[in-house]
Amino acid sequence: MTRPTVEVADLLRSQGDRFLEQNPWLSFQQLTVLRAISRCRTAALGGHIDTCSKCGQQAISYNSCRNRHCPKCQAQARQRWLEAREKELLGVKYFHVVFTLPHELNALCRRNARILYDLLFSASAAAMLELATNPKWLGARIGFISILHTWGQNLLLHPHVHCVVPAGGFSIDHKRWIRPKYTFFLPVDALSAVFRAKFAEGLRNAYRDGKLHFPGSLSELRKPKRFAAFVDALFKQKWVVYAKPAFGRPSQVLKYLGRYTHRVAISNHRLLAFDGERVTFRWKDYAHGNKQRKMTLTAAEFLRRYVDHILPRGFVRIRHFGFLTNNRRSALLVLARKLLAVPPPSPEANSTDAPSISTWRCPYCNGEMRIGPNLSAVQMAYRCRPLDSS
Repeated sequence: MTRPTVEVADLLRSQGDRFLEQNPWLSFQQLTVLRAISRCRTAALGGHIDTCSKCGQQAISYNSCRNRHCPKCQAQARQRWLEAREKELLGVKYFHVVFTLPHELNALCRRNARILYDLLFSASAAAMLELATNPKWLGARIGFISILHTWGQNLLLHPHVHCVVPAGGFSIDHKRWIRPKYTFFLPVDALSAVFRAKFAEGLRNAYRDGKLHFPGSLSELRKPKRFAAFVDALFKQKWVVYAKPAFGRPSQVLKYLGRYTHRVAISNHRLLAFDGERVTFRWKDYAHGNKQRKMTLTAAEFLRRYVDHILPRGFVRIRHFGFLTNNRRSALLVLARKLLAVPPPSPEANSTDAPSISTWRCPYCNGEMRIGPNLSAVQMAYRCRPLDSS
């Protein structure tokens, strides 16, 4: 893949100080993430001196920040996660279900992200598990992976979870594998109603327990009657639940998951231009036939939208439910394969036993670049001189 013309880090290094001055409300976590992205793969994080095994040419490689919000630091984490999930795939079709919060909750999400996103996970999962056990629809104990996304293509706040679900589940006594009765797996209208009810109940409980914060423009919601009216209005809406058709082969599930698991709000490759004040990026307009469009924002507005998608420290954005929960997954996957009469995944060669090899080639002779010892920023300043590694 070619190097992006513009990166989020470029915007931060150019306009970051001004943005911080204009937005003193930023949390410590948001400040930490912005600082990490701006320093990623620069001398500030240290690095190592790589040497060509063929011609002896040396080049400096700077360290990555490895922050999960950084557009440049997700590839290796994604690959490791997908390799682990490959061993867990079953020989069945998979469904994709998406639960979305109404946009009226966006302001509350910004100031109560941990509580509302936890509630989004729990309410959507409870709706899936409850309907699946109903004999009318499936009558089975299912399992699935839920992945939180908080953005739309235009970078505005759009909290939703993607659920990837094996088609079917265990009978109540765990002696049979029950396959879906209908092609749509579970009815989206019923899922929407149950999801809405469970989320509204959780929101009311959080308010009653004093867990919600209402700063600034949200201050009116501190009043019990005003908050009750707000939740009642939400409850009258039809909440969006979308179910995509079943996948084909399990390998297609992995390919699909790779597009969703370790994504950030926007990739550097979607950025088209930055003139020091305004940034232009590419986005897909789902409301009008998935047309590719361009949007230009001031750097300040772009960064304001970007920080909306920085999750609270330690927040888990990929979660497992049902028979795929961590404490049950191994044993129940063995049982599922037995009931489905499918073989276990073939053992893979242990890559950790292979000799360490170079991850890039010498730009002068195409020889293998040997990775040198890691050096701190201070050590780099004393021991290295700038070398062309392009």
